[in-house]
Amino acid sequence: MKLTGKVAIVTGSATGIGQAIAVAFAKAGASVVVDYVGGASTADDTLGKIIAAGGTSLGIEADVSQPADVARLVAGTVERFGRLDVLVNDAGIEKKLAFLDYPLDEWQKIIAVNLTGPFLCSQAAAKQMIKQGQGGRIVNISSIHEDLPLVLNAPYSASKGGLRMLMRTIAVELAPYKIGVNNIGPGAIRTPIDAAEEGDAAAEAQLMAEIPMRRWGTPDEVAQLAVYLASDAAAYVTGSTFFIDGGMLRNAGSL
Repeated sequence: MKLTGKVAIVTGSATGIGQAIAVAFAKAGASVVVDYVGGASTADDTLGKIIAAGGTSLGIEADVSQPADVARLVAGTVERFGRLDVLVNDAGIEKKLAFLDYPLDEWQKIIAVNLTGPFLCSQAAAKQMIKQGQGGRIVNISSIHEDLPLVLNAPYSASKGGLRMLMRTIAVELAPYKIGVNNIGPGAIRTPIDAAEEGDAAAEAQLMAEIPMRRWGTPDEVAQLAVYLASDAAAYVTGSTFFIDGGMLRNAGSL
């Protein structure tokens, strides 16, 4: 599958799954805008990997929960590359804490990044895609926890459940414009966000017992699914979540 000639924004692509998607897109021929927060050097690793792969990229610092930042992200993309064909909403945060102790400000922060961010970015991207008149793709990096409760992570689970219905709804609204909208729902993927489980042998063993394939997934495996959903091969695919979890979600009901 090729993305030759396409221009893509990947939010939260300084590390983890977002980085893997940005690099995979570049290898497939796309020009990639690396969205990040935290200072100019934050994106250096991703940008370096794209350059090493022979790709074309641009780093733009933008907080996806801020409308002005999102507008600047899309405008900067179009100014540099002349168009926008693919948006990947990857930026996300979580914090483990018992529901009864969860502070409102932490809830608001997680919802702002994980759900309001994709809303703002998808709206801005869709307007640009409609203006171009050639369709496009929006891919949200959700989670198996859009379906499966995650204890000590009520805001995260709520944000992913909301992302599922956001995707389903705008997929219907944007279909007449040939814009496909889908979610990817990773399970246990070896990224920095899972460092606590990886460093705790007992916790990791318990997690592996819940996964029929008995292993972590990799960011590259998620990235290849994202390449497919961003490609012309997925032109008739919209409104669905594609889980990539080693069977964990299907196994949950039997535990």
